[in-house]
Amino acid sequence: MGIKVCKFGGTSMADGNIILTAAKIVNADPDRKYVVVSAPGKRFGGDIKVTDLLYACYDEYESGDFSAFENTFQKIVARFEHIEKEIGKDLGMRAELENAKREILDGAGKDYCASRGEYFAAKIMAATLGLPFVDATELIRFKENGQLDEASFALAGRVLKKYPRAVVPGFYGLGADGKVKTFSRGGGDISGSIVARAVMAELYENWTDVSGFYACDPRIISSPKCIVELSYQELRELSYMGANVLHSESIFPVRSAGIPIRIANTFRPDDAGTYIVKTARRRTEDDVVTGIAGKKDFTVISLEKSMMNAEVGFVGKVLSVIERHGISFEHLPSGIDTMSLIIDNAYLKNGILQVLISEMQKAVNPDKIYLHENIALVATVGHGMANNIGTSARLFTALARANINVIMIDQGSSELNIIVGVDNKDCDECIRAIYREFF
Repeated sequence: MGIKVCKFGGTSMADGNIILTAAKIVNADPDRKYVVVSAPGKRFGGDIKVTDLLYACYDEYESGDFSAFENTFQKIVARFEHIEKEIGKDLGMRAELENAKREILDGAGKDYCASRGEYFAAKIMAATLGLPFVDATELIRFKENGQLDEASFALAGRVLKKYPRAVVPGFYGLGADGKVKTFSRGGGDISGSIVARAVMAELYENWTDVSGFYACDPRIISSPKCIVELSYQELRELSYMGANVLHSESIFPVRSAGIPIRIANTFRPDDAGTYIVKTARRRTEDDVVTGIAGKKDFTVISLEKSMMNAEVGFVGKVLSVIERHGISFEHLPSGIDTMSLIIDNAYLKNGILQVLISEMQKAVNPDKIYLHENIALVATVGHGMANNIGTSARLFTALARANINVIMIDQGSSELNIIVGVDNKDCDECIRAIYREFF
């Protein structure tokens, strides 16, 4: 086979013994040429991820509470020194940690501070494997607006061409201002995808603590079906709606190059895992639905106005209101005289919701504005839905049997998904009802 790129998530880097297990996985296949790692995650229930400790450090530095900063930073030092002890080598972490501490106290910035978990983890993995360490700032660039610069693919390709094998930290790169810049949380998956695209890998392996992608959250359904294969589009929909095995944005670099992704379990490396490909094969008529995912805490702002459809620019005026406040929307279902905006509650704190309503009143003078707060969105996803008559009827009959009130319905034009809005309290039962019907 050709080149494989391996990404190891936080649970696969949680302690020294697990890192040694991950190193064995890399060494078991000579095609695994490039390794991308996350910061150490939780070792047990109640443990704290290294990245969370680093964010706490920065908040304490910002607030001027240097005693608290020192206390939290020493927890990070202890964590990495314990990893060194378990691996059984002096990896030089004390000097690396002290240097990072000086940089943070000298004002290196929040993203620099948050990125050090991946930086240290990659240093450890590189030393364990005996491979070169290549800093992500050499490979990945961000634009001034904070978005990934696609020139990173070619840049990373040129840099990595110098290294037949290497270890790269995930989660960050170099911003347009020349400082360290991070992706959103979980962005190490995107880093792995960029490396896979840069070296035109034959396979991008994402190693985590589950044996693949499940049809729904195993915390809601006990032992749900493991999906053997799904498409990039299906993964994107399910990941975005809360199925958090893989960051939803990590698909884009590999999809354009047709590079498949394999979700694999570090703790059960012989399990087949799940493959994400351009076009998933559908074997039987029973494969109507691929998966179900839900996400809570949304607000629906519904506007009603007679002859709305004849008013040129109505939608644009409404959207300009949320644009001014830097707010994005999830969905925009509409009728002849109605339209609704579905917005994540995270955008609506500190009185912003009332400000939006007031500005929409002035902008379009609607007859009525309704609010539905604390809504959950549940997506039923699958390419098989488009070619199977009665899928919607089965779904809504299942919800009626479960006595679940559907507040909102939205279906994509590709017929890849059906999204329903329900009360937060009904989210889990909604997922269970749909799962029982289709699986």
